[in-house]
Amino acid sequence: MTTFAQLRKTALSSPEVVEGVVDGAKVFAVGGREFARLDPDAHVRLRLPAAEAEDMASQHATAERAGDVVGLPVKDINGQALNYWVRRAWLACAPPELSARASAADGAGAGEVGDLPKAIGRPATRALASAGITTLDQVARLSDAELNGLHGVGPKAVRILREALESR
Repeated sequence: MTTFAQLRKTALSSPEVVEGVVDGAKVFAVGGREFARLDPDAHVRLRLPAAEAEDMASQHATAERAGDVVGLPVKDINGQALNYWVRRAWLACAPPELSARASAADGAGAGEVGDLPKAIGRPATRALASAGITTLDQVARLSDAELNGLHGVGPKAVRILREALESR
């Protein structure tokens, strides 16, 4: 069973997401556009391009579609599917330059972005690139807490980044 905590974690893992409350619903937006919400009745609602909205609605018996918004009880979608659809909704609503940067980062491999060390691994490389961080100079301006706040960057990656900065 999927929960609000997973929806929140997934939504906030993408860059520049703002969390808020509108009429009792938990709302997630990027670039001023709402892409996900959890209504007080525990229905998740995602804003998707028409073809993807149709695809999502066809995959879930309890889904309801209203234009580009698909809603269903959060308990009726498994975590992996929720992660996928929330990311698709974020990409659809993000400003074009942010969406393009994030899409490019999704394919980034460890050691393939700027001067970031390969040893941090692919998830950390993708998380940093998605946030627009491609150099150790940019990393140096961030605190450990800010780095750890990026979904995909863990304590080991932060340690490796700090060691790379010290050895320069």
